[in-house]
Amino acid sequence: MQFNEFGLDKRLLSAIEHMGFEQATQIQHQAIPAAMSGHDLIASSKTGSGKTLAYLLPAMQRLIKNRPLAKRDPRVVILTPTRELAKQVFAQLRLLTSGTQFKSVLILGGENFNDQVKVLEKDPQFIVATPGRLADHLSQGHFYLNGLELLILDEADRMLDLGFSKQLAQINKAADHRKRQTLMFSATLDHAQVNDFALELLNKPKRIAIGHAHSEHKDINKRFYLCDHLDHKQALLEHFLSAEDYQQMIIFTATRSDTERLSKALSAQGLSTVALSGDLNQSQRNQIMDGFSKGQQKILITTDLASRGLDLTNVSHVINFDLPKHSEEFVHRIGRTGRAGSKGDAISFVGPKDWWSFKNIEAFLQQNFSFEQVEGLKAKFKGLKPKKAAISDKKQTGAKKKPVKKKTGQGRKASNKTFHFAEDAGDMPVLRRKGGLQEHEDNEES
Repeated sequence: MQFNEFGLDKRLLSAIEHMGFEQATQIQHQAIPAAMSGHDLIASSKTGSGKTLAYLLPAMQRLIKNRPLAKRDPRVVILTPTRELAKQVFAQLRLLTSGTQFKSVLILGGENFNDQVKVLEKDPQFIVATPGRLADHLSQGHFYLNGLELLILDEADRMLDLGFSKQLAQINKAADHRKRQTLMFSATLDHAQVNDFALELLNKPKRIAIGHAHSEHKDINKRFYLCDHLDHKQALLEHFLSAEDYQQMIIFTATRSDTERLSKALSAQGLSTVALSGDLNQSQRNQIMDGFSKGQQKILITTDLASRGLDLTNVSHVINFDLPKHSEEFVHRIGRTGRAGSKGDAISFVGPKDWWSFKNIEAFLQQNFSFEQVEGLKAKFKGLKPKKAAISDKKQTGAKKKPVKKKTGQGRKASNKTFHFAEDAGDMPVLRRKGGLQEHEDNEES
């Protein structure tokens, strides 16, 4: 279906043509008419399917054709789980709003709070934001949502997984009126928390599912290699860096320390390498991603921080130096390549610590993968056997188990544990134990 068949404003068609798009994707073909007709929407599609335009075009069309509900309140709020995805959405929005009277702002955590107050005072029509920082401004009365016309949640599953349900509920309550339309996009519609949340936010929504989260990406060639240990992974990585013909490559690791270590090692070999990790401030992240997107470096080493929302069309290879803990992240990682009809390669190393992640990925994708080998770098490791269930004492000894007397609690110290739920890790107190503090390096998002 051509974009000119949707009945879009001529200015939008001109902007789409300038962006180089001609044919609508599957998600755009189904979501744009539904959203333009005023329906609430819950939709899922695989990464790189064009969902950003699927909600930006109906939003722009609504603002062009309809009068605002309020003079000063924002008309559209777009929420994303990460700063990187928010920047990607904001860049496409700016292309659509150029030449119009509509103002848009980007509100992210990690950036100057007072500067954001000043841009919110200019009464923008569009706000693209991460939920935590936007909720902070809302709490302090820096803007109001009484006249909000369209609330859009991009990657709602990821926002809920990151513990933003409280902030999302706060934003929803501030704009809870009958004329508001809500569009929710998620990687999967099988996420129980997403479905529960949709019941609260959406009004008789239309459901659109393009493929499945576990469906195979036909444009990506997936290869798996067994590894014995860290040095073996390092040797395989060096082999592929010299043997593969790649445009740009993203290497995913499990921790920040691995990211920094690999970056130093590859840079010492004269390779054009840059590292991205969660301990960098926002301006440093921006500089790194801008440089990589412009082709200033050929290799980006990162944690799952860059697994979502980055539209990098020159990435021909993805290497999973470590497999992710969550199977969904594997899909998002390899989705950084093979975009916009291009072919991509995804190479994954599977060591003893990666084995159960690999088996979970097979189950999630509903596929059985075979392992390839590199001559001279074959692994001795062949996988792990499932743990056998423990044999009961009765079967093992043939004797009856003695009944265990329950303690009355006398003479024991009272438990004084406190459990925190859905709190931002950045706001939690650091708890130290005797013998040192164990640092958890996997939480890269904020």
